[in-house]
Amino acid sequence: MNSVNLTDHFLIAMPALEDPYFSNALVYICEHNENGALGIIVNRPIDMNLAGLFEKIDIKLEAPEMADLPVYFGGPVQLDRGFVLHRPIGEWQSTLVVNPAVGLTSSRDVLVSVGSAGLPGEILVSLGYAGWEAGQLESELAQNSWLTVPAQPSILFDLPPEARLPAAMQALGISFTQLSDVAGHA
Repeated sequence: MNSVNLTDHFLIAMPALEDPYFSNALVYICEHNENGALGIIVNRPIDMNLAGLFEKIDIKLEAPEMADLPVYFGGPVQLDRGFVLHRPIGEWQSTLVVNPAVGLTSSRDVLVSVGSAGLPGEILVSLGYAGWEAGQLESELAQNSWLTVPAQPSILFDLPPEARLPAAMQALGISFTQLSDVAGHA
């Protein structure tokens, strides 16, 4: 199989994907290389907002415009750890640069900045992430578990969570009603 790099792409879970973590999921791939892949599920808010999270981790939230932002279930790996998908990238202690405009930061300093100054202004905070070992994602793609489409920052940062999956599908020119839960091979 040819090497494919899906960094800065969305994965759209196919209906036949029965894993409860990924059913109807839209995953933003932050890194994909020969060692595996790392992504964040971007359409699964949990029953917690930033105000609640900041209270739990003892960070003062002085930016009231951020208080009601949802926290997301980012995936089943490291559920006790926070990840901040953000634009612009900025300079933080531990940031994975996804593209020239978007970063994924796992260090506390970005949350302190969000709490004190509301910056970076465009964020998506998740608990946990989705991870694939080397070759695992490629195998799932070969089994027709996922559709892929280049990511659009507007889908990540401008749309409510429930609108993100339909918008990513629209970017492919399809809707869920056109998908079958039976995989076929030519």
